[in-house]
Amino acid sequence: MERWLTWKEATRRALYGAEGFYRGPEGPAGHFRTSVHASPLFARALADLAAAAGLTAVVDVGAGRGELLIALRRFAPHLELSGVDVADRPEALPPSIAWGTEIPASDGALLVANEWLDNVPADVAQVDEHGVPCMVEVETRTGRERLTDAIRGEDARWLDRWWPLLGAEPGTRAEIGASRDAAWARAIERLGRGVAVAIDYGHASDARPPYGSLAGYRQGRQVAPVPDGTCDVTCHVATDAVAAAGTAAGAGATIVTTQRQALKALGVDGRRPPYELARTDPTGYLAGLRDAGEAGELLALSGLGAFHWLVQGVGMDVPALLPRGPRSPG
Repeated sequence: MERWLTWKEATRRALYGAEGFYRGPEGPAGHFRTSVHASPLFARALADLAAAAGLTAVVDVGAGRGELLIALRRFAPHLELSGVDVADRPEALPPSIAWGTEIPASDGALLVANEWLDNVPADVAQVDEHGVPCMVEVETRTGRERLTDAIRGEDARWLDRWWPLLGAEPGTRAEIGASRDAAWARAIERLGRGVAVAIDYGHASDARPPYGSLAGYRQGRQVAPVPDGTCDVTCHVATDAVAAAGTAAGAGATIVTTQRQALKALGVDGRRPPYELARTDPTGYLAGLRDAGEAGELLALSGLGAFHWLVQGVGMDVPALLPRGPRSPG
């Protein structure tokens, strides 16, 4: 039996329903490789960021199976660590690490949302043959789509402000990011004082993808985005809109940069160790080669290095060591 839903509702059920993709035992690591899985250098950099900001806690939103938290515990055992995810508490998580389904209120925390916002379900709009932006519905079993009513209300206002479609060619698409803005605003509101970091593939108003970025992933491969619970369904984040929502919710200082720029500022270096080290310290040389390879993956502009880092201070400034990227305000 056909079941047609908007993309936001179909994605919500496919990812977070009782039998949803993110409730599976393998977790995100079974289907795609994030910075957390690529190297412990990523966790070390975030621990260094917390130290630079003088923060004593880290909240990991969209924590998967707790991989980042476990790595942070090794690098900075003094930190108070909390994970937030729809999945049950991982069995391997040490008892000292808190876990829940809601972002805890915190004061003096680094809030990290690594590849979280791209999985906050969003609706999809498409310009019809008459030039009217319409809502896209999807058949949940097959991924087939159809256009329904013209976009109105809050969704229309969001498109007009952040991703205008009026006058665009038929077939032009946009992902309506109001749900991501609201999710980030709630996260900011939970920080009494601290720094919030959202890390994701993103775009800004001068470089929106004309046909959207909706995609599916399964077992390391990109597949058709069919919202049946068997694959990840994701789309890139309108970073500028999310930043504005954070500011409206109480954030102050804001930096938008790339992961490559941010991690290099935090000491992640992809350079190979000097060859002379192989003679004087072979073990250290091999460790240096390993770190250089892992750093290269984290910094590659063809992959993880191109991620947007949105960094916002709440009741405090953003650490000065972070660079201002080409999209940073001010």
